[in-house]
Amino acid sequence: MHALQVTEIEAARERLTELKRQVSRVYIGDASAVDLMTIALLSRGHVLLEGVPGIAKTTLVKSFALALGSSIRRVQFTPDLLPADITGTYVLSPRDGTFTLRAGPIFANVLLADEINRAPAKTQSALLEAMQERQVTIEGDRFELPDPFFVLATQNPVDLEGTYPLPEAQIDRFLIRVSMGYPTARDEVAMLRTHGIAPPPVGVVLSPTDVLQLQSIAARIHVEDDLFEYAVGLSGFTRTHPRVVLGASPRATLGLLRAAKSLAVLAGRPFVTPDDLRFLAGPVLAHRLILVPELEGDPKARAAIIEEAAAKVPYRRPVR
Repeated sequence: MHALQVTEIEAARERLTELKRQVSRVYIGDASAVDLMTIALLSRGHVLLEGVPGIAKTTLVKSFALALGSSIRRVQFTPDLLPADITGTYVLSPRDGTFTLRAGPIFANVLLADEINRAPAKTQSALLEAMQERQVTIEGDRFELPDPFFVLATQNPVDLEGTYPLPEAQIDRFLIRVSMGYPTARDEVAMLRTHGIAPPPVGVVLSPTDVLQLQSIAARIHVEDDLFEYAVGLSGFTRTHPRVVLGASPRATLGLLRAAKSLAVLAGRPFVTPDDLRFLAGPVLAHRLILVPELEGDPKARAAIIEEAAAKVPYRRPVR
């Protein structure tokens, strides 16, 4: 990999700023959610958006996907959804008696998985191979998915009726979880003012090729050795915490570093800082933690443990 030029970083930051501006034409709410989705995209990761119904999760993911200028498919997860409804299946052609593939919605650059925890575990797991391996197996045959491949999934809080908790293995496949709360009073007033008015069209900012180039830039961001140790320290803190049954895995630590590189691109920097890791520890690590039973129902417990890690794990600046 060749060294990054300042002009490359600046050009990337300008494109991403325009992406955020286009999404904000339609989505009224927390701007940090758009930043986190962009970070996941640059990191070749996937996003899980969680929040109660009616807070514009679907509006956010649809506008973000439209701005990418990529192929988009949407799946509404329901209790009767089958794995083949996502991946596709072979169908018999009555004309010549041969089987042909009817590709499912997963064969797209961007998959919008709406209310993913409305479907049972078997159907949720149909996404697992695709999210990790970027391929699917249909009747024993393997098929590569388009590149880039980006899953934007929404889910409702698990205590709502008719929801199924995501399996731990699938939760771990999401690089970032965006926890969306109610909008501020100011944002909600803005929603009321614009309700019933046709939203402006979302401009296409990137192409699939542009996304791949931005991902390449993010991968080449410089990370000092001491930051590798700091990232391991943050994850390691969760593994020995008395209120955690299962802490952040090495996959989570790798994800934290990838996300930190992407945040550096958003900031227009060719290097990662300790603040990048601290800022992203919550969105990248918290949703992967399995807590002791008495805390599993506490929505703030995971965030509190990550905040404790950021406060207690020291960053040792190397002596040069």
